[in-house]
Amino acid sequence: MNSDREEIERLIAQVAMGDRAAFEALYDRVSAKLFGVSLRVLDTRAAAEDAMQDTFVKIWNNADRYQANGLSPMTWLITIARNTAIDRLRATRKGHQDIDTPGLELAAPGPNPEQSAVAASEATRLTGCLDGLEADRGAAIRGAYLEGASYADLAERFNVPLNTMRTWLRRGLMSLRECMSI
Repeated sequence: MNSDREEIERLIAQVAMGDRAAFEALYDRVSAKLFGVSLRVLDTRAAAEDAMQDTFVKIWNNADRYQANGLSPMTWLITIARNTAIDRLRATRKGHQDIDTPGLELAAPGPNPEQSAVAASEATRLTGCLDGLEADRGAAIRGAYLEGASYADLAERFNVPLNTMRTWLRRGLMSLRECMSI
C-alpha cells in the first residue's frame, strides 16, 4: 500500500511539471475510484462522467498545489472529485439543466463485445473472491470500494474501531489480490 501512495505522489509531482504521460498514468491508476465517488454523489453515469472530466482538468491545473505530507494522495484526489460532483449537483438543483451547453451531450463509446466478455469474466471472478472472504470483511470491502462509504462510516456500521476497519480492508484487499492472481 505504501508503494501505491508513493507512486501516486510521484505521478502528481510529474503532472505538476506538465508531464502528459504521468497524467495519463495517474488517470489510469485512480479514475475508477474517482468515478465511483462522482457517481455516488450524482447518481447518473452521464453527470458523473462530466464531473470526472472537470475533476481531471482541476487535477491538471492544480497538481502543483498538492503537498506530500504523509497522508494519502488519494484523499486529495477524492476531495477534488467529491467537491466537483457536489458543485455540479448544486448547479443542477438551482434549475440549470446541465452545466455545459444543453443538447451537445455525446455518449461515450462503450466496450466492444470482447471487452464486455472479459469484464464479465473478471467481475465473476472478483465476486467469487469477495464471497470467499468472511461475510463482514466482504461486505466492508463492497461498502468501501463499490459504494464509496468512508472508513469511519464502515467502522460505525460494523461496530468496530476505525483501525480495525482499516485492517479488515487492507487484509481483505491483499486476499483479493492473491485470489485474483491465481
